[in-house]
Amino acid sequence: MQKRVRRKLVSLYTGELFAVFTFALMWLLYIQLFEWSVPYLTSFSSLYAFALLEFILLQGSYYWYLKLKQVKQNDFSNLPARRLRTFEFFKRLNSLFILIGLMVLIYQITSKQIELYWFIFLFLFAVIEHINYYYFRISYLSLEELKELKRQKGFRRSKLAKELSNSTK
Repeated sequence: MQKRVRRKLVSLYTGELFAVFTFALMWLLYIQLFEWSVPYLTSFSSLYAFALLEFILLQGSYYWYLKLKQVKQNDFSNLPARRLRTFEFFKRLNSLFILIGLMVLIYQITSKQIELYWFIFLFLFAVIEHINYYYFRISYLSLEELKELKRQKGFRRSKLAKELSNSTK
């Protein structure tokens, strides 16, 4: 059981970190290789949404890394209070950044910027990741997990959301 949990946590931790670096590399490569992408990828709004997405993915990677460290020490409890306060801070900071992103979205819509749809895609991706970490588990990867989602008739709270909720009690 512990080996399986370790494997899952390694996969989550490295997967999120890999995504951060891969997305950044792809972003830079597209700017270098495809002239048509420059207005989309270098606009303030696109860079803002991309930075927000990367920031949230890094938080997820950090969380899974901390959980992996705990499991390696045979500790299956919640994160220590000071670590959870860090994630509570991240959650509030993300909310502020998302609010700013909504203002950028309104500006984008009213001024009909060329990168509007690209911004919406990136911004929604970031918001979904925030919800996935801090509220409800949205990502279901395996067939087993999809069957469980159907059985429970809805999303279950994310692991981090449960830990944050338990720390405030």
